[in-house]
Amino acid sequence: MESSEPENEIDHEFLPYVRVYKGGRVERLVHTNFIPPSLDPQTGVSSKDVVILPNSGVSARLYLPNLTHINHKKLPLLIFIHGGGFCVGSAFTSKYHHLLNFIVAEANVIAVSVDYRLAPEHPIPVCYDDSWAALQWALSHSSCQRDEEDQTEPWLTNHADFDRVFLAGDSAGATIAHDLAMRVKAELGVEFLGLALLHPFFWGSEPIGSESTQPNKKVFVDRIWPYACPSSPDNDDPRINPVAADGPSLVGLGCTRVLVFVAEKDILRDRGWLYYEVLARCGWMGVVEITETEEENHVFFLHEPESEKARDLFTHLALFLSLERPPLA
Repeated sequence: MESSEPENEIDHEFLPYVRVYKGGRVERLVHTNFIPPSLDPQTGVSSKDVVILPNSGVSARLYLPNLTHINHKKLPLLIFIHGGGFCVGSAFTSKYHHLLNFIVAEANVIAVSVDYRLAPEHPIPVCYDDSWAALQWALSHSSCQRDEEDQTEPWLTNHADFDRVFLAGDSAGATIAHDLAMRVKAELGVEFLGLALLHPFFWGSEPIGSESTQPNKKVFVDRIWPYACPSSPDNDDPRINPVAADGPSLVGLGCTRVLVFVAEKDILRDRGWLYYEVLARCGWMGVVEITETEEENHVFFLHEPESEKARDLFTHLALFLSLERPPLA
């Protein structure tokens, strides 16, 4: 017979993501297969975990490619933000670990894969602020002096090229990555080389495109932001709807190149296209590109990473990450 104690009584569920008990315990129902860092035998990529904010436990998994044939030159730095509807997922799950191993090997970059805190225990803006703190931590290594080496991460100080910094993320992670790209220019006055958005989770209160033809999916997506951000549940909050009428102009995006990936069968597809179109005509002085994968759904590359279409996507991303900064006129 089950106990009637609060820790075993369900308070609410947000399926298929989480189940919350009256005692406060949160049970995550997907993306829970954590694996340790390692030297990956297939790609030669090394990884290790670091704690960024000791008080909160915010951490990251770092990835370093095989340096045997790189001739000691410094490498682009990729800050990657994982997805999961702000409620599930981790930089330490097998899907993201294998994804980062492949990207790092293919593009020859150093990566910082951020493990932010999740809603509902840590509602938005916690995941945004944790990611911002991780970004600032990574950038702090650009000016480290030799007498600071005991407090710094040698993979970054020894191998990262801080003139070639990229932000990337998938789904909700792409949403956070966009926000970081806006903040770096507004708050730090700097621009990165590129921003890659893989099936970004952008949304809005008014349906566009084919959203109204998928009512069941739309009802589910409508619930995600209010659930994760009860303090500002409006789906037109600029953090989830970057093209909202009263949001900041995309002209403030702090990077010179943007690559957007969308999938034909993804309900979020039209939002990705709208973002691309608004960015292209808003007066932002960078280059934006969009690519659509036919006959595929949201983040298919996580579930079928060995498929031909997933490998095409990874190759496209790797080429984007290997671009050099254009010379000044």
